[in-house]
Amino acid sequence: MPMSVDVLRAHLVEAFPDADIAIEDLAGDGDHYRAKIVSSAFKGLPRVRQHQLVYGALKGQMGGELHALALETSAPVEAG
Repeated sequence: MPMSVDVLRAHLVEAFPDADIAIEDLAGDGDHYRAKIVSSAFKGLPRVRQHQLVYGALKGQMGGELHALALETSAPVEAG
């Protein structure tokens, strides 16, 4: 069964409560999403580690209920 956008968002909000999260259903099938996540949890981390944190937040559902997830991750830009 595909993962709904609400369930995907809930997993991400639970893992990254401070995050600004935008999710797009790419194919309209609940199976292929793009997620843009801006969180202070990513500060100073390389992109691959940021993505590993997101996959960890999905509790092993990547490749199962969730087939494809295109990720854009970043830390907030400090206003200065």
